[in-house]
Amino acid sequence: MADHIIDARELSKDYGDGPALAPLTLQVEAGERVALVGHNGSGKSTLLKMAAGMLTPSAGSVKIAGQPVGSIGARRARSYLADSPSFYDDLSVREHLEYVARLHGVEDWESMSDDLLEHLGLFDRADDLPTTFSRGLRQKAAIAIAFIRPFELLLVDEPFVGLDAQGREALVQLFDQVAEAGATLIVATHELSFADRTTRMIGLRDGEVVHDGEANAELARSLLE
Repeated sequence: MADHIIDARELSKDYGDGPALAPLTLQVEAGERVALVGHNGSGKSTLLKMAAGMLTPSAGSVKIAGQPVGSIGARRARSYLADSPSFYDDLSVREHLEYVARLHGVEDWESMSDDLLEHLGLFDRADDLPTTFSRGLRQKAAIAIAFIRPFELLLVDEPFVGLDAQGREALVQLFDQVAEAGATLIVATHELSFADRTTRMIGLRDGEVVHDGEANAELARSLLE
């Protein structure tokens, strides 16, 4: 596994009406827990989408686990949990889990699925279509799908939105489990308390990095003022 799980060089994005992300050079080491903090429109989602290979940079480059973003190797190394998850219209929650797990060679997907669904309080809804769910249940289904596959890097965009207290605690426990197993976490969030559970905080404002270092709730609050 590469020392730099993320290696971004002069990475930027311009949608045509100004830079969404100014040129950014950034390295994240394997095993770090990073909180990505900033107001809506600060560039958090843009950065995560480019790192996930879901959005083409305007300039610069980024590698994931030593592989060019968008390559098979980079996609294999990372899992991505979007802020607005999408689902197949005709697949149940369990069928989504089976599809993603088999795609990534997970042999014990059935027991893993049961454990995830039970943990997230979705076991009784496993055979339902997530497209029919409320915002909170959709988020729980997306969390299960993100965690059913192996990964070295987990990119997460505003995961706590729509979750009840039980769901938030279940998600934090999953974060702790994969971090203890050696995975790297990068979580964009307005949940100030989560910063206390990370080892590094990156603050963005108007597409530029304004903080990169110490992580705690008080600093996170100041970045959102």
